[in-house]
Amino acid sequence: MSADMITANTIEDDVTDPGTALLLVAFDSQLRWAATLGAELEARGWRCRYAAPSDVRSFVAPELERSLGVSVERAPWAELVGDAADADALVLALQGPLTSRFVRDLAATGDGSVGPVVVTGWVGVIIEKLVAGYLERFASDVVAVNSREDLRAFEAAGAWLGLPTDNLLLSGLPLLPGRPAVPRRGPVRTVLFADQPTVPSSRAERLYLYDRLVEHARRHPERRVLVKPRHRLDEDPYAVVRHHPAELLAGADLPPNLEIVYAPLPELLPTVDLLLTVSSTAGLEAVGAGVRTVFVADLGVHENLGNHVLLASGLVRTIDVLEGPDDELPEPDAAWLADWFVDDGDPRPSARRVVERVVELRAVPPSERPLARTTATSTFRARVAVARHRKDAAAVPGRTVRRRPAGWRGWPLVGRLHRA
Repeated sequence: MSADMITANTIEDDVTDPGTALLLVAFDSQLRWAATLGAELEARGWRCRYAAPSDVRSFVAPELERSLGVSVERAPWAELVGDAADADALVLALQGPLTSRFVRDLAATGDGSVGPVVVTGWVGVIIEKLVAGYLERFASDVVAVNSREDLRAFEAAGAWLGLPTDNLLLSGLPLLPGRPAVPRRGPVRTVLFADQPTVPSSRAERLYLYDRLVEHARRHPERRVLVKPRHRLDEDPYAVVRHHPAELLAGADLPPNLEIVYAPLPELLPTVDLLLTVSSTAGLEAVGAGVRTVFVADLGVHENLGNHVLLASGLVRTIDVLEGPDDELPEPDAAWLADWFVDDGDPRPSARRVVERVVELRAVPPSERPLARTTATSTFRARVAVARHRKDAAAVPGRTVRRRPAGWRGWPLVGRLHRA
């Protein structure tokens, strides 16, 4: 079914025939993404169940569950696959490799005559593995795409590989509004630094950023300077926080106007005048909320930092911008805003666009949905075969995968010629 054949249903129509949805998450950012879809489904009378596989690594902060008003249960992977087969919709907010694995396992449970409408997507800005991430999600009914640039890349990759692309939906990131709020003006009284667990990765670079913030707070006692880590020290997130600010700043003589905070970002943004981050999706959320934003460039612009994909925003600057006049803070580029905030005269929120597609596809026989066409491709069959081969190889005693040594840059030329 092509995108232009799908028409929107009203919420009133949906409530008369509610469905069941299973939303799978493993970590906080995934829950926030999934919860926007769950809220939209529940507004239509659907029954939503949030779950995390108990036999893969996961952590969801209880305070986030409370703030979102949801509860995430833990259940074994195999049990969730069986439950998904009986649901009307399946939202896979998991990271790409787990999403791909779950779809493979789900496809193996039946003959395709029944099954859920499968939704996949990305919970933030894609800073690496653009095509690889697409191939981990292409086998689904709805691939929720966050930006026009991503959509162009996925359409091109799909065309080159001979894959169906009618399941690509330019929905926008569900955490963002269709249009950004009017930027706030006035003096900067509260500065928030949105920390990232592994960006930057080195102790020295992380300490540099924290020291600059401490220095700024000391120089400007009239400002509140907030440092927001993704998680607390004793939590176990997907991206383990090395060199946590609470650890690196412990025992330091901190100014009273600098504070480490853990409240959810949506609760903090209404009181923030300027948000700093290296490359966190929090920067996009701040722009969407009308908060002035800077993507920090002190450590360079590099793939390892993720800020290379944000250059077009016009907001990549060094921390020195804090010392300049408030009215000289950078403004986001108009073309970049249009790429990420995808209103286009369509007032529907991102989550509603996705859910309306789910509702429409639910009325289509599973054998005629995009999932059936994508799982019938040679690309999907190859992924299934490779996964099976790896599993079988691992089960053979004494048969191990040869690991490449550190610093490996390819086999010597003579070896390559010999094997050829």
